[in-house]
Amino acid sequence: MTRLSVEMLAADTVEPITSAGHAQLGIAVLAGIAVIVLLITQFKLHAFLSLTLGSLVLGAIAGAPLDKVITSFSAGLGTTVAGVGVLIALGAILGKMLADSGGADQIVDTILARAKGRSMPWAMVLIASVIGLPLFFEVGVVLLIPVVLMVAKRGNYSLMRIGIPALAGLSVMHGLVPPHPGPLVAIDAVGANLGVTLALGVLVAIPTVIIAGPLFSRYAARWVDVPAPDRMIPQRVSEDLEKRPGFGATLATILLPVVLMLSKALVDIVIDDPENTVQRVFDVVGSPMIALLASVLVGIFTLLKPAGFGKERVSPLVEKSLAPIAGILLIVGAGGGFKQTLIDTGVGQMVLDISKDWSIPALLLAWLIAVAIRLATGSATVATVSAAGLVAPLAADMSTTHTALLVLAIGAGSLFFSHVNDAGFWMVKEYFGLNVGQTIKTWSVMETIISVVAGGLVLLLSLII
Repeated sequence: MTRLSVEMLAADTVEPITSAGHAQLGIAVLAGIAVIVLLITQFKLHAFLSLTLGSLVLGAIAGAPLDKVITSFSAGLGTTVAGVGVLIALGAILGKMLADSGGADQIVDTILARAKGRSMPWAMVLIASVIGLPLFFEVGVVLLIPVVLMVAKRGNYSLMRIGIPALAGLSVMHGLVPPHPGPLVAIDAVGANLGVTLALGVLVAIPTVIIAGPLFSRYAARWVDVPAPDRMIPQRVSEDLEKRPGFGATLATILLPVVLMLSKALVDIVIDDPENTVQRVFDVVGSPMIALLASVLVGIFTLLKPAGFGKERVSPLVEKSLAPIAGILLIVGAGGGFKQTLIDTGVGQMVLDISKDWSIPALLLAWLIAVAIRLATGSATVATVSAAGLVAPLAADMSTTHTALLVLAIGAGSLFFSHVNDAGFWMVKEYFGLNVGQTIKTWSVMETIISVVAGGLVLLLSLII
């Protein structure tokens, strides 16, 4: 969604659908979030249904007519899916192409062939960060875990020394860098500039991933010294392929949308004239949808054709890539519905009114709200979309850079201390053959480091730019 459409949407919902006071609205917010948390954690209900029911509870306790609550939720769901649905779909297609063509394995093998000894953790964090740009976190884990296990086994490395940098690279990309769903939804909710957010996200991500990855892995390896479990080393996709795409072509395809979006941001800053032809061209080619679409189309020739995929295999591949994201789209959409319910009941304005009397900076407030929801629900995406809805009014008077930093503060908070209510926690535990205590000492602490370091860097940048 563009900033203009966000402003139009806000203009349509200036009058709240309830006249409840701050106390009643505060109770409504806590009750709505509590219902979502309870349904997800205790009743194991899908996040889509939990967010839907939580929105209805929020509206009901706030005293809004139920028909208007339903309208608000539906409108928020629709505008959110319209804003980010195509981008999530294109990202999923690109990720599937990268995996099935063997392009991901080509990048992994090429970098690992040049990395030895002490440089291996740094190689792993580089691989994960590059692979993690277009892939969902779970897909990246599935792709990289076999590599982590094989490197640790064959090179006689500590599993944590190799695994933590890989997980850190994936997690940082997932939480801070678009086109991942969380950052996209937050950008959409607060009306941030995607190119500026992407540039600042990469700037924050680099030192964060270094500290939480290669540096922290030294301590994680001492705390938890376990061998790579043989049973968890599956066959890699490229082992069934006779040929696969080259390293340069694969890397260029992955980075193409990033380059296009950053180019748009740079041109907007340098030229700053909406009527200029060059800027108008870059506004089109650097828009998220066109940038990702271009990467997908280029990928047909740079990834699929070199791997021997005929045109008859392209359509089935796209179809298979879209099926797994149905749940993600519904969760993101329901999160947008919850966000719009927050705004339309007057909660957003309440947060804005109350925060004026607080000495807490808006960016820190956004981080703290995301942390609270993350700890309660276990979902980084739910934390991001809910926090973005609550703090969206705070972005009204912010500059372009500070609005982007607000998105990053939310993303950083959404990664705080993954524990037993997070699916990622159990993925890491099972793949690495750890017990719950060992997973907390490594994975959970790593996530907390990412959240705190990234949040601190965002606050520091807010003082500089």
